[in-house]
Amino acid sequence: MTEQHSQAPERSGGHSPAVPIAMLLVAMLSVQWGASIAKALFPILGATNMAVLRILFSTLFMAIALRPWKIRLDRGNWRALLLYGLALGSMNLTFYQALERIPMGIAVAIEFVGPLGVVIATSRRAVDFLWALLAIAGLALLTPLGPDSHDLDPVGMSFALLAGLFWAIYILAGKRAGQDHGSRSAAAGMLISSALALPFGVATASPVSVLLPVLPLVLAVGLLSGAIPYTLEMVALRRMRPGTFGILMSLEPAIAAMLGALTLQEHLPLLHWVAICAVMTASAGAVLTAARTVRVADAP
Repeated sequence: MTEQHSQAPERSGGHSPAVPIAMLLVAMLSVQWGASIAKALFPILGATNMAVLRILFSTLFMAIALRPWKIRLDRGNWRALLLYGLALGSMNLTFYQALERIPMGIAVAIEFVGPLGVVIATSRRAVDFLWALLAIAGLALLTPLGPDSHDLDPVGMSFALLAGLFWAIYILAGKRAGQDHGSRSAAAGMLISSALALPFGVATASPVSVLLPVLPLVLAVGLLSGAIPYTLEMVALRRMRPGTFGILMSLEPAIAAMLGALTLQEHLPLLHWVAICAVMTASAGAVLTAARTVRVADAP
């Protein structure tokens, strides 16, 4: 999961498609690698404290790069930015709560219901209801089906669904905020999310003696989950079709599941892989259908 997905992709010709695709793949790997490091630090810092530190350091890196204080607010353009930042902070806090309780790949797959819902809700094609049914079927496979079904924590799944809801709000508000303020809206949104997260950080703060030994890893989470993927995606989005971007983003649950297995020993049963693939297919199908609809509408 990343907070950069709301930026509107722009088409630019004259470039090899392999370069932006590679950038986006590296960005997704970076985000999930950061999440795996963060989860490994949960026993030391706790999920809430780790989420707050991740938000704060990502905010610091992005503020230095984008200087959000240069944004000009007026009576008509601050609401979307405020909602964007609040959704961003809430998404991160709830996702880390899910990550503490269920495997990383499952958490990301469930969270993807948010952006998938946005695509389907804004569609007028009947085929998108089939994609919705496929996603629901995938989620159904994650519910308890018997004593050998590798039951998942229902609280963790609920937090992942809640994170998906905040992701959907973030996408809708972020689109408007991006139109009003450009790329600086991402850094401004991070500042707002930091204000939301800070009280939780104060309540769950770890002693300095505990934080200092792992501070380099916390900084790495901020870079891997924020500054690095944001920079890569910002460049890639200008050189990639919206449909291509959305389809590639559908790979993120599988990337999360594979990194979870490699770095956290979260080996999923076959049934859960089938569920992840169902959500990925539904997401890719919905994006592809939406992209085709846009091309038909734009055709002379």
